[in-house]
Amino acid sequence: MAHPGVPPRRSTVHDVARAAGVSRGTVSRVLNGGYVSDAAREAIERAIRDVGYVPNNAARNLVRQRTQAVGFIVHEPHALFLEDPNIGGIMLGANATLSDADYQMVCLVVDSVRDTDRVARYLSGGFVDGVVIVSARHEDPITDVVERLALPAAFVGHPPGINAAWVGVDNRGAARALTLRFRQTGRRRIGMIAAALDRDSGADRLAGFRDAMGEDFAPDLIEQVELYSYADGVAGMTRLLQRAPDIEGVFAASDAVAAGAIEAIKASGRRVPRDIGVVGFDDSTWARRTVPALSTVHQPAEGVGRAAAATVLAQLAGQDVPDAGQLLPTPVIWRESA
Repeated sequence: MAHPGVPPRRSTVHDVARAAGVSRGTVSRVLNGGYVSDAAREAIERAIRDVGYVPNNAARNLVRQRTQAVGFIVHEPHALFLEDPNIGGIMLGANATLSDADYQMVCLVVDSVRDTDRVARYLSGGFVDGVVIVSARHEDPITDVVERLALPAAFVGHPPGINAAWVGVDNRGAARALTLRFRQTGRRRIGMIAAALDRDSGADRLAGFRDAMGEDFAPDLIEQVELYSYADGVAGMTRLLQRAPDIEGVFAASDAVAAGAIEAIKASGRRVPRDIGVVGFDDSTWARRTVPALSTVHQPAEGVGRAAAATVLAQLAGQDVPDAGQLLPTPVIWRESA
């Protein structure tokens, strides 16, 4: 009889063996995926249900020195984590792959120095077997901890100076292709709202834009903003219009930034695309919310997440993973905004 305040006794392998009429070793073989007769397996599975047995994975993982968990680390403000569909897509793709392998994904958002210290301590405590890292900066403390611990890791994107497995897209090549298509509309005064220049994706998109503009590249038509956010798009486009009212087109570094830019253009009394054309980057849900629909680059966010998680799992399985990285395709998607 249970007593108030005293947790019920947890069923054990011995209870299952007794109920099934088999040895403890036979039960262990079933739990660990070994071979037993069909009759024994059926009796054990029935006994597990009857006695309410739940495997003690914590104890099992302690013996194996595994947590069966992989960290998903995002170096972005909390608000952007919710606003950016790309991050969500990467997260869902990673979770799907880890779930298929019976791994738990642990989300860790780094938004401040305090977050950085906390996550660094968490990783050092051995609570995850590996990590997928999104939006890493060069020489940040999290990366230093991952390298020091030799944690199996996969970066989304390729921060400079980091020699580790990574998965991403050719941001520079895709930005170049999109800008060249943009120029084919006959526009010459094309500027850019360049976001997140402290990481590889933002810097590479600006470089691709510069490549495509060639001699027509105008430094005064570049407006730098901090984040891939709608609010930064509104603010950046407002400043750009004040400085260059004759601008004919804008490449926004992400779809969220582009959506904000379109809002600022409309607020100024101009029309998209008749007066100013706009293109973005990601082909996220932002691209289909805007009016008109946004020309952009398709970034396979879920595919990136799946590939990054698979890379971590491969390392955990003892497979050699090259540092050269994987690049996924990024086709230009042309719509009405340009």
